Amino acid sequence: MDRQFRVQLDQYRITTAEILYWMPDHQHVLQSYVWQDLDLAPRFPVLTRFLDFWQRSLDGKLHRIRVAHAGLIQPAEYRFADMLQTVH
Repeated sequence: MDRQFRVQLDQYRITTAEILYWMPDHQHVLQSYVWQDLDLAPRFPVLTRFLDFWQRSLDGKLHRIRVAHAGLIQPAEYRFADMLQTVH
C-alpha cells in the first residue's frame, strides 16, 4: 500500500502553509514561500518540524504563517438525476 494513502487513512490531510518572512539582505522586504505536505491537524507536527528547521538553519526571520488543510479521502458525493432519457 502506498505510504501517502496509508497516512491519509491515519487522519493526515493535505496541508498548505503560506510563510511570509523578511528577506535577510533587504530586511524591509517581505517574501512569500508556499509549503505543502500531508500533516495531522490541529497540531501539525510536520509543519512544526519544518518551521523549527527554518528558524535554526535559515536567515529569513518569520513574519506570518497562514495554514489551510483539507481531506483528500472523502465519502463520494452523489445526487439523483432530475431526468431520465432513452437514447437509441
